[in-house]
Amino acid sequence: MISAVAARYAQALLYVVLEPGAGVKPEEVMKQLAAVEAMVAGNEDLRHVMQTPAVPSSRKRAVLAQLAGPLALAPLVRNFVYVLIDHRRLVLLPQIREAFEEFLDESMGMVRAAVTSAHPLDERQSRAIASELERLTRKRVRAQYSVDPALVGGATARIGCTVYDGSVHGELQAMRRRLTLGAQG
Repeated sequence: MISAVAARYAQALLYVVLEPGAGVKPEEVMKQLAAVEAMVAGNEDLRHVMQTPAVPSSRKRAVLAQLAGPLALAPLVRNFVYVLIDHRRLVLLPQIREAFEEFLDESMGMVRAAVTSAHPLDERQSRAIASELERLTRKRVRAQYSVDPALVGGATARIGCTVYDGSVHGELQAMRRRLTLGAQG
């Protein structure tokens, strides 16, 4: 779940990145934010330093600058991370990155779909599902696929609050509801 604070930071970053002359592509910003996130998450000592209020922001900036050198962060991304450090919001970086990606997709006319199938899908099946979702939503779809054997067969897709259920499990549940209602009436 993305907090309102994380969403505000992500919107502000997107606004700056989409401005002409930003000097960095939005896709590169996503990659660089993910790299910083992974670096902090992957090192317990670094994470502790970044989350400890007793460590001054200037020291946190220096540590991050030294460690982030190999990441070759764009100045805009580096400065954004410094703002997060200064406002003690670096802990929100995973939410901010996720919100940034969602807002960027939205600005480009894309929607995200979480597709769950009973069995792993091959490339043709994945394309067919994405194509059908694009037809239904009239937007380009960025699908993330997962497997849940409990579906028995078929697949479900969630786009925002809307669920498209084409699973055997869903059909069985619907049949159960119809039979239960028919038995009562």
